[in-house]
Amino acid sequence: MIDTTQNANSAAALFASMNANSGSAAKTSKAAETQDRFLKLLVTQMKNQDPLNPMDNAQVTSQMAQLSTVTGIDKLNVTLQALSDSMVGNQSLQAASMIGRGVLVDGKGVDLSGGKGYGGFELEQSVKNARVSIYDKAGALVRNIDLGAQPAGIAKWAWDGKSNTGAVMADGSYTFDVSANYGKDTAASTLQFGVVSSVTQGKQGVALSIGQLDGIALSQVRQIL
Repeated sequence: MIDTTQNANSAAALFASMNANSGSAAKTSKAAETQDRFLKLLVTQMKNQDPLNPMDNAQVTSQMAQLSTVTGIDKLNVTLQALSDSMVGNQSLQAASMIGRGVLVDGKGVDLSGGKGYGGFELEQSVKNARVSIYDKAGALVRNIDLGAQPAGIAKWAWDGKSNTGAVMADGSYTFDVSANYGKDTAASTLQFGVVSSVTQGKQGVALSIGQLDGIALSQVRQIL
């Protein structure tokens, strides 16, 4: 499945590159036509100028400078577009290599499967104690997990699928939050764990399907496990 997806994305990148080259050629041709029209107009203007009141050299120089500026901007736009298209293709290849890998993204969901659930969080600073609280679909507290002291940065946690009373919870979707303190409460951002199942390249860029989540931008991936 991974090879097939990678080949598909490679083909998509190839077609995107071909289209980009075609678009670049069209823009270059248009810029050349504009330059030709300008030069013809300038030559005609000089041929038909009043001998007793010829065109000012400064005016001709200014017009030529304006043409060079416009032409330069057109070439720059073509180059930037080609660079952008190339980056999209590279992103697709990079994302395809993530299929089957676990990642952490912003979110507070927990998928319990086979008695195992995983998640993460990010701390702005080290704390003396961090606690993960897990809730069922009705919002009822299921389990507290004390993780002790944690350094600043991204931390991961695992759930054995049991409640605070030791009961085995059914597989399914749960939510969690994190409380942390270093003498007083401090901010903790929740991170949802999931396995990348597919990659899609659309108008908005590369998007991933991660567990129960769809349309996750590549830039939203906080950590690859």
